[in-house]
Amino acid sequence: MTSENAVLKAIHERRSIRKFQDDQVRADQIETILDAGRWAPSGLNNQPWRFMVLYTGDNRQNILADCTKYGRIVENAKALVIVFLDKQNIYDYTKDCQGIGACVQNMLLTAHSLGLGGVWLGEILNRDSEVMQGLNLDQEKYQLMAVVALGYPAEKGHSDRRQLKELILEDYT
Repeated sequence: MTSENAVLKAIHERRSIRKFQDDQVRADQIETILDAGRWAPSGLNNQPWRFMVLYTGDNRQNILADCTKYGRIVENAKALVIVFLDKQNIYDYTKDCQGIGACVQNMLLTAHSLGLGGVWLGEILNRDSEVMQGLNLDQEKYQLMAVVALGYPAEKGHSDRRQLKELILEDYT
């Protein structure tokens, strides 16, 4: 059924891409990716996510690169989508974090569907105060949730998954 269903096919084929070609990501592609993100589910439809986009050549890209041990990925990305929680729009913190996770997944699947590669960077959250300062954003208003590095893949991603039976706590059939 996977090959017949476009959604399942995208889920099974999408992989994290950490190296990118020199071709630039277009603004219309970014808009499509952000639009997919905004259609993620959220508690009470509060849509607590906010986005910032940086392209190659933006000096803030270097600031972010210095805030993570994966700086080479950040430096090599042709676009970065930085996702924040709007603290003034919180419905329920846990549900809002889950919604932002769904938002990021929508964006990654959309990037894949456009022929782009991307990777969700989480380790950078360890230095969120430095990121927020470098981006000149108010930490009282926004919380850093994710950085998504994007570009045309310069490598083929790979990943294995555990067998489904290893993940099931009790028989559901």
